[in-house]
Amino acid sequence: MYPQGVKKIITSRPLVQPHLPMDGLHPILERIFLARGVASPDDLDRSLAKLPPPWLLSGIEKMVEQLITALEQDQKIVIVADFDADGATSCAVAIKGLQLFGARRVGFVVPNRFEYGYGLTPEIVELVKRRQPDLILTVDNGISSIDGVLAAKQAGIKVLVTDHHLPGSELPAAEAIVNPNLPDDKFPSRALAGVGVMFYCLLALRSRLRETGWFQAKGLPDPNLGQLLDYVALGTVADVVELDRINRILVHQGLLRIRMGKAHPGIQALVDVSGRKPATLQAADLGFALGPRLNAAGRLDDMTLGIQCLLSDDPEEARQMALQLDDLNNGRKEIEGQMKHEALTLLKEMRALDERHLPAGVCLFDPNWHQGVIGILASRIKDRLHRPVIAFAPAGKDQIKGSARSIPGVHIRDVLSDIAAAHPKLLSKFGGHAMAAGMSIAMHDYPPFALAFDEMVRKRLDEVDLEQKVLSDGELSEQEMTVEFAELLQNAATWGQGFPEPVFQGEFEVVQASIVGQKHLKLVLRNANGLLIDAIAFFIDHPERWLGLRACRAAYKLDINEFRSNRNVQLIVQYLEKTL
Repeated sequence: MYPQGVKKIITSRPLVQPHLPMDGLHPILERIFLARGVASPDDLDRSLAKLPPPWLLSGIEKMVEQLITALEQDQKIVIVADFDADGATSCAVAIKGLQLFGARRVGFVVPNRFEYGYGLTPEIVELVKRRQPDLILTVDNGISSIDGVLAAKQAGIKVLVTDHHLPGSELPAAEAIVNPNLPDDKFPSRALAGVGVMFYCLLALRSRLRETGWFQAKGLPDPNLGQLLDYVALGTVADVVELDRINRILVHQGLLRIRMGKAHPGIQALVDVSGRKPATLQAADLGFALGPRLNAAGRLDDMTLGIQCLLSDDPEEARQMALQLDDLNNGRKEIEGQMKHEALTLLKEMRALDERHLPAGVCLFDPNWHQGVIGILASRIKDRLHRPVIAFAPAGKDQIKGSARSIPGVHIRDVLSDIAAAHPKLLSKFGGHAMAAGMSIAMHDYPPFALAFDEMVRKRLDEVDLEQKVLSDGELSEQEMTVEFAELLQNAATWGQGFPEPVFQGEFEVVQASIVGQKHLKLVLRNANGLLIDAIAFFIDHPERWLGLRACRAAYKLDINEFRSNRNVQLIVQYLEKTL
């Protein structure tokens, strides 16, 4: 029996006093929003009118000039996309948007991660050259593609870069770069996903084209870019960027389109095969249901399938491709399950499942692991151990690729920068952001790299960082354990990374406990006032250990269970501990 990992503690979020009146809000909602940094009711406005103008992005003027030239000269444009959900949706936004503006020759190339790796590399430029483009437009990549941009320019191809990843000390010599994480950029959010950056480029381009009378001259309808927001919502949530105020607006507006039945056929097909209902879709569904199915193409095969699904205008064709993505995702789950078992075995051999021997930064490698699944594996082990984790897999030519996932307070790309500075020969290449990163190293350098990673992470940690806290928004009374209050919580905000869905706590008598689906624990709980409440805890290790539970303390989300047209309150248990 494997231990559960680092012990968790339920901690109430601190109470925050409002700076401005929050009139009309339920008191619990007010407390929740204040704890998440909402300073005024205006911060909760999710209308498109509250989006900042695109002209605040540095490089946007040059980007627009180049794209206008491409449209005027009917240039052939090739989009080079990343192979994840953000890259796929960014590609769809770029192609659909440019076509709305009258572009007739727009195609895409997405690197196969197993053949070419990430970004606009010289090898990808060779692939693109066969299409004889005038212009390459990168989406969700390119900020670190120094050699690739140079190779394109030497071939007479202009390059425009749209990206959101952190830049290195040197920028590529592209014709234009738009990235909110460039030094001294004035845009009020550094959290835009790649798809959000591309969407903003289209907003600016449309604005300038309107000024010049382009659409009237070409006999084109004035484009409604709002129709692309279902893509923007999916890519933003799936890339696990912070849902700051701007991203909450983008995601909310995209969700509204899906709920109103206005999604693109590819998005609708992903909703259908995920077993979700469009009318009640939440941001969490984008992250946990649609995103993994789209990502499965890039993880196990080729993201071309995912992009084609997103771009399809034929509902039946989109459905068939979505079913293929669903099959790939099921295969990914099987591979992930085996890899997780092997990772836990490795940790047991390292005695790392005992907190006394647990490294500050954990590295894992197996020569049989699948390169496309190591990111998910790192995330699963990180959640279990509450430590930054890097999982490695073979990448050929005596190289191994790693995928890193971190915890709040440890900026993982900065850790890698520290290692590169202290050990210049260890890292072949790396990139990423605060919570996730990727890298390549020589296989024989794995042992010294693992030691260096532990050392550098340890320098950034203190005891508070290593306490795995389940942050609670307090207790709920019996009057709030209702379907109506659960709906209020669901619809009050766009919950997600950096703006977490409310979690509550309470002590309960356990009336009934049973195992469903082999991995889930179903409970009937009774509170102090005798109210019976259904609850479920998903993916519990060894759920049979909880069958004798008599009383418990639980951290939970308030949810609605729909069964045969009946709607009842259900607690989604995030953490459970015995009290008797």
